[in-house]
Amino acid sequence: MKAEEKINRLHAEVVRQTSDSKKCLHAALFAAWQAGRLLIAEKERVRKTMGAAWGQWLKEKFEGSNSTAQNYMRLAESTPDVSTFAGLSLRQVYLRLGIATEPKCRTDAPRVRPLPDHIRLANRLLVALNRCEIKVKAKPEQGALFKQDLEALYERLRRFLESCAAVSLPGASQSDNNRP
Repeated sequence: MKAEEKINRLHAEVVRQTSDSKKCLHAALFAAWQAGRLLIAEKERVRKTMGAAWGQWLKEKFEGSNSTAQNYMRLAESTPDVSTFAGLSLRQVYLRLGIATEPKCRTDAPRVRPLPDHIRLANRLLVALNRCEIKVKAKPEQGALFKQDLEALYERLRRFLESCAAVSLPGASQSDNNRP
């Protein structure tokens, strides 16, 4: 086998393995997010039926640690859609969302920058809006209240986005300036 054939075969294997690893990372992240959503629902059910027995239920029924359950629930509360974090490990997503984790060892502590404040706030707003939509479907009269509360934010964001579109960035082409 010629060297170039071997190199290209190995390159194809690297590409395949990379694709497989990205799929596995996303599957793990999605599973943790779903587990968090289920834990949140179960916590509410347990609290309604059994009072303050959530810790006991968790200890008896959940096979992971209490902190793992808490992290799963924080993940589910923090993001309405985990596909925005495709390609990142669960630990990297936790760091970006500000969910505290213990590094496996001090030298392994990942150096991932947290998401900027505006992205974290926008994500929290999306989560709140999803909850509002559910409430509005259950009680349509609350829709007017939500609309009234959010109109000021909408106006301020509209003015901000219009002013950003009006500012010409150095090196930007004319077609870039016309994007929404």
